[in-house]
Amino acid sequence: MGTIKAIAGIFAIVFVVYAGFQIVPPELNNYSFQDDLRNVAMMGTSNLHQSDQDLVDAVLKKAQERDIPLTPQQVTVQHIGTPGALAVYVGADYTVPVSLPGYSFTLHFTPSSGNKGI
Repeated sequence: MGTIKAIAGIFAIVFVVYAGFQIVPPELNNYSFQDDLRNVAMMGTSNLHQSDQDLVDAVLKKAQERDIPLTPQQVTVQHIGTPGALAVYVGADYTVPVSLPGYSFTLHFTPSSGNKGI
């Protein structure tokens, strides 16, 4: 009986570690990507000559660097504020599939970053 409990305990620990290796990398990528969105929003606020398409392209490039599956339709760019206090909002909406033994699910992320203006 004690051997069965030990084997079950080891199995549970291995499963938790394996699940962590499947879940933690997408979470960390999302955290870093959110910081990238903040930088893109600041650049969009400081450079008034950038079009919305330039900002979308910058977001897609950052997503590609982080191996995040993102299409232009999943990116939102909005200019907020008055002409004297312009701000740019950049957001994304994407999912990452996670497969565990016997169970699969998707992680849904909606990182965004609005710049308050300078």
